[in-house]
Amino acid sequence: MDTAILEQLHTPVDHLVVHHGYCNYMRDYELIIDVGHGTHGGVAPTYLRYLFKYCVEARCKTFQSAETWRASLDDRLLDPETADPDLGGYVWGMRFHELYGAELRPESEAARHWTKAVGVTFHELHMETNAHDLSLVFSDLQVSEVPVGYTPFIAG
Repeated sequence: MDTAILEQLHTPVDHLVVHHGYCNYMRDYELIIDVGHGTHGGVAPTYLRYLFKYCVEARCKTFQSAETWRASLDDRLLDPETADPDLGGYVWGMRFHELYGAELRPESEAARHWTKAVGVTFHELHMETNAHDLSLVFSDLQVSEVPVGYTPFIAG
């Protein structure tokens, strides 16, 4: 795997996570990034699909505090059109997360374990967004451009 392609996630500028999750066949994990940050500043959106092949572990936990969760349970916060500022809380329905950065952890215990158990090299990547703390253990990575509005669970 060419680790240089992960460098563009390391210190992102205006990168937005618009989707992440296992593919519909449940082996590989995909991360869809809007590298053009929507249409802000006159830059056209560009979606990149990071396909983490042979993803044996995906750990995702909230980056929000218990207090934020407590204040953010109202379903009106799922849609930015109905999210009343007086509700307080976190607006879940923004349809993207800001990507704070990513770090490759080549010597992680999980990567070593899976490399030994399966017989191919595995890597661990840790990413932080304004909503999630995500770690993936995978063997290979493919990056491709996908159409803006790409729907992961319908497309291949």
